[in-house]
Amino acid sequence: GIFVWHLKKAGIRRVPCQLVHLCRVANGRLMTFQYFNFLKRTYVTQYNRDLSQRVKPKADSVVSPFHESQLDQERKVTHKIAPISPVHQPLSEMSNRNELREIQSAAEIRDPAMPLTAESKEERQWKEMKLRLDDLPGILARLSKIKLTALVVSTASAGFAMAPVPFDLPCFLLASLGTGLASCAANSINQFFEVPFDSNMNRTKNRPLVRGQISPLLAVCFAASCGVPGIALLTMGVNPLTGTLGAFNIFLYTCCYTPMKRMSIANTWVGAVVGAIPPVMGWTAATGSLDAGALLLGGILYSWQFPHFNALSWGLREDYSRGGYCMMSVTHPALCRRVALRHCVALIGLCTVAPILHITTWTFPIVSLPLNLYISYLGFRFYRDADRSSSRKLFFCSLWHLPLLLLVMFSCKKSLLEKEEKGDMLSGSHERAMEIRLP
Repeated sequence: GIFVWHLKKAGIRRVPCQLVHLCRVANGRLMTFQYFNFLKRTYVTQYNRDLSQRVKPKADSVVSPFHESQLDQERKVTHKIAPISPVHQPLSEMSNRNELREIQSAAEIRDPAMPLTAESKEERQWKEMKLRLDDLPGILARLSKIKLTALVVSTASAGFAMAPVPFDLPCFLLASLGTGLASCAANSINQFFEVPFDSNMNRTKNRPLVRGQISPLLAVCFAASCGVPGIALLTMGVNPLTGTLGAFNIFLYTCCYTPMKRMSIANTWVGAVVGAIPPVMGWTAATGSLDAGALLLGGILYSWQFPHFNALSWGLREDYSRGGYCMMSVTHPALCRRVALRHCVALIGLCTVAPILHITTWTFPIVSLPLNLYISYLGFRFYRDADRSSSRKLFFCSLWHLPLLLLVMFSCKKSLLEKEEKGDMLSGSHERAMEIRLP
């Protein structure tokens, strides 16, 4: 009995050691649950190849050429890193200064992809722009649309030159100056009204009032200082009819055409009337009357503006829609192309009417026919293709078409001697008829 008790006691003592030994063996040799699952997946994938996953090649990312060039530029940028000495080594004052200079020079070469520093952020923040007297003439020239004003004055001068009266230089200078001042006033008021809409368009976002280069009060004062003397010169220096036409044109451009640009496509026809009035003003400044010759010149300018402006607006459709303008090119693109072609052909008919009204000789319709046929051909291509290329060609053709047409018209103008001889012949025949009728 004592022997059996000893064996049991020894077995109980050995049980903990055996458990520890079994755990070690299990950790070293026995399979865990995760290892069993791994063997199972391996077996399934070896004998069932249809279930194995196939790695798909990753598609190459489409990188734009601009981005590639930017990446190449970034790769070319090298940054110089100043060596940092270990902490335990002592540094002299001269070495500290040299390292600081190198670190500052390396920091100045900034990677374009890195975020902006505090100084660059401050530069990009809104700041009040100070007006300098040196910049004021250029700002006022852009406010008054100096190129458009020059075109208006040139058309008014053409109307004055085509009038069947002797040329009067003082009257011509007063009429040109008054017309130019009236145009500057109208353009300035137009920009004053359209500041919130011009800021949304790429073509007009750099105008002086949009950028805040001048205050709205200064713009209104400039418009008033141009409009009042301009109308006064036309009324008192030329004649009241020309002054009335100038005042009416300012009203039509600022109070009718400008608000209608956001309401109806009829603004294009109203704007064409605005552009047709300056040659009529030149004719009335020379003759003091409104007759058939003035209406013919106004009709030529009226028809010319449709291919000119419709072709221009075709390339600016995104800008006009972003700015909230109601233009034919945006809302009625087919009508825009038809109207441009229609008025290109109308120029041929208007030039044919000029010798009938005794304004030019019969050589004018013949000489002007190639010019009008060419712009009609470009108008037909614009109507057929309806793309940016055809619209640009038509627009640039209209820029040189009008000066050439007016020059040819002036060269084919009837002389005063022919008109006086015809007038004398008509008066003489009328007197003879009266003598025959008398007993």
